[in-house]
Amino acid sequence: MIDEPTPDWRDEPAPQRIAVFRALVLGDMLCAVPALRALRHGWPQAELTLIGLPWASELAERLPMIDRFIEFPGYPGLPESMADIAALPAFLQRMQHERFDLLLQMHGSGRITNPLMAACGARHTGGFVEPGSFAPEPQLFVPWPSQGHEIERLLALTDSLGLRRCGTHLEFPLNDTDRIELASLWPGAYGGQPYACLHAGAQLPSRRWPAERFAAVADSLAERGLAVVLTGTSGEAALVSRVERAMTHPAVNLAGKTPLWTLGALIEHARVLVCNDTGVSHIASALGTRSVVVSAGADVTRWAPPDHDLHPVLWQLTPCRPCSFARCPYDHECAKAITPQMVVEATHTTDVLEPADA
Repeated sequence: MIDEPTPDWRDEPAPQRIAVFRALVLGDMLCAVPALRALRHGWPQAELTLIGLPWASELAERLPMIDRFIEFPGYPGLPESMADIAALPAFLQRMQHERFDLLLQMHGSGRITNPLMAACGARHTGGFVEPGSFAPEPQLFVPWPSQGHEIERLLALTDSLGLRRCGTHLEFPLNDTDRIELASLWPGAYGGQPYACLHAGAQLPSRRWPAERFAAVADSLAERGLAVVLTGTSGEAALVSRVERAMTHPAVNLAGKTPLWTLGALIEHARVLVCNDTGVSHIASALGTRSVVVSAGADVTRWAPPDHDLHPVLWQLTPCRPCSFARCPYDHECAKAITPQMVVEATHTTDVLEPADA
């Protein structure tokens, strides 16, 4: 008996309804923009749906390549959010009812998510897969890259689909309303003293540089004539207050007061952002705002902003990198190796007292 050849999905009409699954946090989502842009330009006639965590609906509304958003309720084993188990049956029922022409798993290696994607009932399912792991439709899956920048890893999938790249730059679309809301929140943002933003928070404690070191850098920037603006989420308010109390100069504390797009407008107009390796770093990269990033524990080759001159990243090689701990069990050697003076010197290389658009 002769086996029938496997039909090639590319012989079918171009997909009209495409969904991308990436249920991750801010920085991870922004790194997916170049791959989403390749999908949009490659199949301009298609409706493109993003499936993500609830917060990402704000981003999906602004990104020009996204048409629809579906909220993902989480799933056991995925650490980005607490899984709403009771909501999973309704989510799967909706996905099966959608009957997407093409569902792409851009969440990661696929070890946990590929079986979930198979249950979603799309006509075709593609994405990333680890060697020897399950792939619903092997011809549409590519090996998960174990090295390289996250932007390039995700573009490996669109490359395999035969789609042309449309740049590797990020996008964070702001509008005048965002800038007006910033001016209402803090009138000093426009027309006043030039300012620096310092963001001491990060999703995991293991990724945070010490608050007292942020304070030392903040004081140095203040002595150079910059106003200092401290940012963070409402959950990071106590951490930001520690930075403020450790400073000898006054600061504008906006922790918990800046919604996503207002925060973007604030970073857009800043002379420099000093931060951990976290979502705001990718906002600065998307907006072209100078930044200095302290990377504690993260895989620098995977997550550092591509423009190393505009966004220098300071980090220390340790045997435990990349870190797999929420809290460091090793006295946080990678963070403590980066001194305030090192960060201050890096801010000098960015010419932070020059006009922001120079």
